[in-house]
Amino acid sequence: MRKKINNVVKSNVELLTSPFMTFFRHEASSGIILLLFAILALVLANTGLSNLYNEILNTQIPLGPAKWHLDLTVLYWINDGLMAIFFFVIGLEIKREFLFGELKSLSATILPISAAIGGMIVPAILYFLVNMGQDTLSGWGIPMATDIAFSLGILAIAASGAPRSIAIFLTALAIVDDLGAIIVIAIFYNSNISFAALGIGLVALLGAFILNRLNCRNFLPYLLVGLIAWVAFLNAGIHPTIAGVCLGMLIPADNKNRENSLLHKLEHKLEPWSAYAIMPIFALANAGVTVEGGISDILSPIGIGIILGLCIGKPLGICGAAFILFKLGFAKMPEGAKTTQLIGAGSLGGIGFTMSLFIAALAFDNASYLASAKISILCASVLSGILGVIIFKTSKLFKA
Repeated sequence: MRKKINNVVKSNVELLTSPFMTFFRHEASSGIILLLFAILALVLANTGLSNLYNEILNTQIPLGPAKWHLDLTVLYWINDGLMAIFFFVIGLEIKREFLFGELKSLSATILPISAAIGGMIVPAILYFLVNMGQDTLSGWGIPMATDIAFSLGILAIAASGAPRSIAIFLTALAIVDDLGAIIVIAIFYNSNISFAALGIGLVALLGAFILNRLNCRNFLPYLLVGLIAWVAFLNAGIHPTIAGVCLGMLIPADNKNRENSLLHKLEHKLEPWSAYAIMPIFALANAGVTVEGGISDILSPIGIGIILGLCIGKPLGICGAAFILFKLGFAKMPEGAKTTQLIGAGSLGGIGFTMSLFIAALAFDNASYLASAKISILCASVLSGILGVIIFKTSKLFKA
């Protein structure tokens, strides 16, 4: 009888955690591919192929009327078009986590949300202090981000013996971090807003909401209003990827029959494409920066602000917020985890890469500033990854 009960409990636990484990496997393994494409981008940008590389990225591909701004370059189609699908998947993931996942209950949510907020505020403050009074101040949002694929990929490789609770904590933290980055982009990194176009986009998203309330389970109507919202936001001066994440959050979910819900089906189909195709293509298009500036780029106010923010500000903000909650009794250490492992997870949170590069492209029009930001993001992400690996490897030597 006891064996039967244990089997039922085990089956229920596996049912509840299987979406997380599928997500974790996708993100962890895609981190390796992401790294390879980032290295390839660096090679292309710093060899005799650099002219061809830049020529391809700057090739204009008109897919609609120029008056609708649909005559974008390859780079912009990747950053505004493909990344809208990436953000759509993020919207699905955020909704799933808050409805069914690790962020469903207040007790489970308070630790990763507080840690994520701390991990966004402290890096932004450090960058602000370094760049205060300079025209590079607009990059304050760059070190706020965590790259979920890279961080989970390194965690899976370097800390395979770490408890599952640490992986869940880092995943939940990164998802909240993504939500925070989306809010920052929507509020602070948009300019010259056309309220007429914005109104059309909001009406289109209202249409998606109505489709949800009418219990529409066919994706085509959502796709239609999503495309209208994307074009409207593009012309409104609002970054069109925001339309993607909003649409993702408006896709219907079914609490009683999750696996047959439209949200589950879309996430299941699109997650591999996002992890193994869209993010590597984004890395290939955006990580290609010439390193001729070298140390001068890294030691510039932009470079120092980004490296301090990601390498020091991230773990300090994440762990500081967590330890304050522990001290006040509002949260507990993740089950089976050591203090050193939590610090290691905080260090991996300093791997900004994808979202940091994305925000950098929005923050700087100046090519020199953008180049400094890109090389600094790459260096800071590598340093944060190495620091996280060292902490996890040495955590076996400590009891705490």
